[in-house]
Amino acid sequence: MSNDRRHLRGVERWAEFLSDRELPAMPRSKTMLRVLHAERGDRLATRELADLAGVDPLLCLRLLRAAEGRRSRRLGRETSTPLGAVMQLGVAGFGSLLRDSPEAEAGQPGLAGCEARGVLAGRLARSWGAARGDVVADEIAMAALLAEAGELLLWTFAPELPQAALDALAADGAGDAAAAQRLACGFEFRDLTLACAALWELPVLVTQLIRGVDDARANLSRLCSDTARHLSRGPDDPELPFDLAAARRLIPNASLPWLAARLVGLDEERRAAIIHRAGEILASGTEAAPSMFTA
Repeated sequence: MSNDRRHLRGVERWAEFLSDRELPAMPRSKTMLRVLHAERGDRLATRELADLAGVDPLLCLRLLRAAEGRRSRRLGRETSTPLGAVMQLGVAGFGSLLRDSPEAEAGQPGLAGCEARGVLAGRLARSWGAARGDVVADEIAMAALLAEAGELLLWTFAPELPQAALDALAADGAGDAAAAQRLACGFEFRDLTLACAALWELPVLVTQLIRGVDDARANLSRLCSDTARHLSRGPDDPELPFDLAAARRLIPNASLPWLAARLVGLDEERRAAIIHRAGEILASGTEAAPSMFTA
């Protein structure tokens, strides 16, 4: 561990340390902005830029912090979607923010894996969330995108910590990631996400969704994060049928085949098996975690 980090202890100290770092963006986001400018010149739409930020959790964090810093608290409503954040800054402001961003080390395996899970969770939340008429899909998607922000920031600025947690998890063999994080780092990465969100005064709605208050929006956001993590382990992860059954409970007007079609990386045979098993779970009333997925 580098000299400037040896003194750090506890989640609050790490949140303070991270708050002093300049947040980067993924290199592909800068490339895409150049492509959009080449194709459309000054006619860029805020929706296009919001979609760009919606698949880069580091950029989304940087954007959200900048937007909330500019927003007058007298205006009332907080910024809870990438589109709202882009509208706060404007097209030119967003372009400057992205061009001035440092570039994250996209080739670093731990960072790349964590970032990919966040992007997958956000996309799944936007797709599944659109099937419920009583939620704003973009709000759920941003919460899912940022749900692992604490771990992502550690991979960016202190990769020795999440690597130590992975080593502890592998040595334990029990599969309890939170326990491995507490053992190796002294805190859970989820708590670091929430500590950073509080310190940076991120929107309360986003914090509530990440924390997991018991309502449909928070449960759906958390489910999408869990499902993304299970998908990242491979198509045979045994939790995937339970994820699909939980999604069916949260989105009762959507069929299992429709929900399963949004699970990327599955061939038709595996998708059919997951649908079949999810149907059995629903029929039997079995749940992976009964208190987690109430509508």
